[in-house]
Amino acid sequence: MKLTNEEKTAAIETSQRILSNYNQEKGSLIPTLQQIQNELGYVPSPAMEVVADHFNVMKVDVYSIVTFYNQFRLTPPGKNQVKVCMGTACHMRGGNIIMDSWKRRLEIDCGETSEDREFSLDRVACVGCCTQAPVTVINEEIHAKVTPTRVEGLLYAYQLDKDKENKKAGEDN
Repeated sequence: MKLTNEEKTAAIETSQRILSNYNQEKGSLIPTLQQIQNELGYVPSPAMEVVADHFNVMKVDVYSIVTFYNQFRLTPPGKNQVKVCMGTACHMRGGNIIMDSWKRRLEIDCGETSEDREFSLDRVACVGCCTQAPVTVINEEIHAKVTPTRVEGLLYAYQLDKDKENKKAGEDN
């Protein structure tokens, strides 16, 4: 996913501001990346470059850290964040099938964001709703006993809501 100039500038400025609070001690590298992710929602390439320069490490080393830990995102999160539970109960009740349904329908893989940045798709270990498995969480709203057909319905409901918002925005202008 290509970043806009504004996104690149924001990544660099945010990283520099955060790094101003840290010395060059390598033990601060991961907390720095975590803070960048907290503020930007992901760790973009320009931010990794600034971090590498600050800590005097190779850029590939920072990239290795970001890709090793699943807490970090390389792409900006979508406006709507879809999280599929893969805890034991959800996995046993078809969590993989539900994940495949989301991937196919959104045309993205786990950990990615759609081109229009409307949706991002992630897997989570457990959301604590094991009796309602399989579970999908969309923007912190829990959807229980999800089936592939329900995935279609959830996306259809999203589209209806979006159409209503667009219509209302058009009437207000």
